[in-house]
Amino acid sequence: MKIVGVAACTVGIAHTYIAQQKIEEAAKKAGFEAKIETQGTIGIENELTPEEINKADIVILAVDVKIAGEERFKGKKVVKVSTEVAIKSPNKLIEKLGELAK
Repeated sequence: MKIVGVAACTVGIAHTYIAQQKIEEAAKKAGFEAKIETQGTIGIENELTPEEINKADIVILAVDVKIAGEERFKGKKVVKVSTEVAIKSPNKLIEKLGELAK
């Protein structure tokens, strides 16, 4: 399964990057591919390409704020959670994404 998504917290520093790391690690542990774009204080990093979005089975938005480019995910299965959920329960989150992507 291929997962793409965006992580963005209110301050745009710590939680954004921790959420990205936790999601990517949990996905790898489950045998999935994941790429999470970050939208923080220094702008967009690890930006998703249209091709990556197109090939994704599901999109995860671990966000606490409005993000740029959300329209890119139109027509995809999108799950939106807080960065806190992604940080505290990444394995459960990935498990749920796997079920929803079927």
